[in-house]
Amino acid sequence: MSVTIEDIKKLRKMTGAGLSDCKNALNETAGDFEKAIEIIRAKGKAVAAKRSDREAAEGCVLAAHSEGFAAIVSLQCETDFVAKNEGHIALTQQILDVAMKEQPATKEDLLKLPLADGRAVAEHITDRVGSTGEKMELGSYEYLKAPYTTSYIHFGNKLAAIVAFNEAISDEMAREVAMQVASMNPVAVCEKDVPAHVLEEERKVAMDRARESGKPEAICERIVEGSIQKFYKESTLLHQPFVRDSKMDVQGYLHTASKTLTATGFKRVNLNED
Repeated sequence: MSVTIEDIKKLRKMTGAGLSDCKNALNETAGDFEKAIEIIRAKGKAVAAKRSDREAAEGCVLAAHSEGFAAIVSLQCETDFVAKNEGHIALTQQILDVAMKEQPATKEDLLKLPLADGRAVAEHITDRVGSTGEKMELGSYEYLKAPYTTSYIHFGNKLAAIVAFNEAISDEMAREVAMQVASMNPVAVCEKDVPAHVLEEERKVAMDRARESGKPEAICERIVEGSIQKFYKESTLLHQPFVRDSKMDVQGYLHTASKTLTATGFKRVNLNED
């Protein structure tokens, strides 16, 4: 059977594989599409095994929110060239869509969920490995459940943030807070949410610096407490200066809408740092 360019394009649309891979698979199977798909998927598994030790530091980060739920996913690969490919972005979006619909509890659960064709997310990622020749993995899956949520994707699809709120909030105000999270990278919502190990490290650094000055221990303790208060203002979301108006903090900005409005949680994924 002679393989036509239409056949090759059809298989490419079905699998996302390169034109040459589709042509070779169809020639090998005498135009049998099902067998050709099996060959392409087998290649994906072989490439995945061969490149398992590679670093997948590039990728696409997308986020979305709906009533009561928000999520971020990152589909990571080896190069920025592949990350910007339409097929890579489309698969990331499909994974995010199923996450928003099914709200899985873990990344492992998300990998098992079926996409539109009934095959699992993990299988589709393996297929993309075969078509791109690069290591690929579901790098992050973060989510929040709350009465009100928002999401923000920074230009370039490398950075995204989601934020939860305790009560109704305008889309514009919610987006401003999500952009604050994306740009200022807070460590927690407020003082009580700062991880113990982070606070301990801050205290240690501040104490070492104070003692180097030769001041009495009692004075050093006061210096440390001052440093911790400064840390809270710089590194906790609600106490950070609001990026649009540094005369108020983020909590103050939220209070311009409602004295009881506050942020209750956030997640942030950035492929360029952290």
